Amino acid sequence: MSGHSKFANIKHKKEKNDAAKGKIFTIIGREIAVAVKEGGPDPANNFKLAQVIAKAKANNMPNDTIDRGIKKAAGEGGSVNYEHITYEGYGPNGIAIIVETLTDNKNRTAADVRSAFTKGNGNIGTPGCVSFMFDEKGQLIVDKEETDMDADDLMMLALDAGAEDFSEEEDSYEIITAPDDFQAVYDALTKEGLTFVSAEVTMIPQTYVELTDETAIKNLNRTLDLLDESDDVQAVYHNWDE
Repeated sequence: MSGHSKFANIKHKKEKNDAAKGKIFTIIGREIAVAVKEGGPDPANNFKLAQVIAKAKANNMPNDTIDRGIKKAAGEGGSVNYEHITYEGYGPNGIAIIVETLTDNKNRTAADVRSAFTKGNGNIGTPGCVSFMFDEKGQLIVDKEETDMDADDLMMLALDAGAEDFSEEEDSYEIITAPDDFQAVYDALTKEGLTFVSAEVTMIPQTYVELTDETAIKNLNRTLDLLDESDDVQAVYHNWDE
């Protein structure tokens, strides 16, 4: 595993998101609506919904807000039709970027994403142009300060629950799972009283790219900031070693 702190990056993103917590809840609310429409309101029988609930809890979404979202989606499942669209492209210096969106207006979303790439001196590519550089994995991040569990004990607990990999960073533990095993591992660790800084199925770069040019860094940050401002963007993955 890399030596830099994944938790530091996630903490930075979460602190940034805290200023727009309503937007985060809106994003997760859309995911709940789509998951309920596709698989029903019971997370025990809807793996996708269970994953979204885990993500919601990691982002400190209140349980009553989650429940209201599920009930609303179950009662008004056909009111709004969201469509998943994934964009792939390159930022400055060939940084690979994947943008996952959930939208009810494809033209608006495409314009927003294209503008974000262009203004950051990047470009959108064809489907599959960068996704081969990433692996889809379940990822759970535990803040060391939030658990009294010994690293070896936590590792054995995670591996016994079905995790693929465990690593210790400077200030956190990272647990990696196959996408299909994410929920079982999450449930097992939650039952042991663990809480997570981040818990979701995500896209993890196979290798990371460093940027040293200040202009390139500025341009990439501009692209990422513009994507973050779009209500249609659900997630952004990249291989920049921050």
